[in-house]
Amino acid sequence: MSKIMWSGRFSKELDTSVNDYNSSLHFDSRMFAEDIKGSLAHCHMLFKQGIISAEDAAKIESGLIQIKDDIDNQVLTFESSAEDIHMFIEEELTKRIGDAGKRLHTGRSRNDQVALDQRLYMINQARSIRTLIMNLHSVLISRARENLSTYMPGYTHLQRAQPITLAHHFSAYIQMLQRDVGRLDDAISRMSCSPLGSGALAGTTYPLDREMVASELSLTGVTGNSLDGVSDRDFAIEFVSALSILMMHLSRFSEDIILWASQEFKFVELDDAYSTGSSIMPQKKNPDVAELTRGKTGRVFGDLISLLVIMKGLPLTYNKDMQEIQESVFDAIDTLHAVLPPFSGMIRTMKFNTSIMSDAASGGFTNATDLADYLVRKGLPFRDAHEVSGKLVSLCIAKAIPLDKLDIETFKEFSVLIDQDIYEAISLETCVNNRNIIGSPSPLIVEKELDRMAEFN
Repeated sequence: MSKIMWSGRFSKELDTSVNDYNSSLHFDSRMFAEDIKGSLAHCHMLFKQGIISAEDAAKIESGLIQIKDDIDNQVLTFESSAEDIHMFIEEELTKRIGDAGKRLHTGRSRNDQVALDQRLYMINQARSIRTLIMNLHSVLISRARENLSTYMPGYTHLQRAQPITLAHHFSAYIQMLQRDVGRLDDAISRMSCSPLGSGALAGTTYPLDREMVASELSLTGVTGNSLDGVSDRDFAIEFVSALSILMMHLSRFSEDIILWASQEFKFVELDDAYSTGSSIMPQKKNPDVAELTRGKTGRVFGDLISLLVIMKGLPLTYNKDMQEIQESVFDAIDTLHAVLPPFSGMIRTMKFNTSIMSDAASGGFTNATDLADYLVRKGLPFRDAHEVSGKLVSLCIAKAIPLDKLDIETFKEFSVLIDQDIYEAISLETCVNNRNIIGSPSPLIVEKELDRMAEFN
């Protein structure tokens, strides 16, 4: 075991089992680029402030850049007894450049260092996930444009309710994705604050230029309290919360697709490249991408709950419990990276059985409200019109026919206000097209909304 950098206070070596238990290198090594980036900025500031010499600064910078190149090229691996990625890089730097490497940590603690690394890493990952969301956003806009006049039933309580279009249905999920992107952008804005300079918890006596470091790292400012700077993990909780809400939206969408792909609905046919079969039943075509997405939602929710539970009882400031935060964040990130590409591909390639969807809308009495509205326009109070429409639906159920197949004489038995124009009034086209206020399913309204949403970036 290499010499531990904090061993001066101790008279015994750390037990091997404790070192293994204590070490986070096997998972926080993924932040090596951010750790080196932060260290380079810290080095430049130490030199600018006259805290280290130009010669030491040059050696540190050259050494850090070479370490990053060697890790990128897999010349240097993380086979080490180092406690974490921060000590791994510092040990490697000192091994390569000597005492100058030991000066890099001047005015810095691992407490503010890890808080910085996590912020930088999560900013990068949030932007990467944002790009994946926008890819799905584009796919949905494209599929919606193709289906502006594809009629289908809208549902409440999973019962056919009113006629809409597939474009209108997809537009709802596009709205959700835009809110998801907004939440990620908000999270990024609050992550973009440098804690470096907070030290272990009480700052430092060195004349650090914290703003210089933040500027070099493209962060928008510095934390205003050293205790909060090292102990705050709100940014991680907010980030995973945003990912959880995104997963909830994808899970709801998955539930729609799973239902639509069933033999009972037959609304969609999933592409073979985004479906699986059965090892025993040759006829099966399973919506595994949607089902896995629905299942992995619980995993990301669990990551969020883990963060909240870890943080809820911690006194100020840093506590070792906070090391556990990283794995939950990394898991949520990895899950979203795994989910979004195949989910987008599934939506992009699915085929729609438009005639079945239209028949479901017309055969499910989704135009019953429009029948009532027709009577209201003829002068009947809505509550009375609702009752007449309900009785006609009951009759059609008994006759096993849709409303628009009922003869005019029967219509008139229920209300003398009904005339031949009823058939146009309750057609799918009229029911959908006449819903033309903002936010409604009229193709003209949805197309305008799609144009607006296509400008979102």
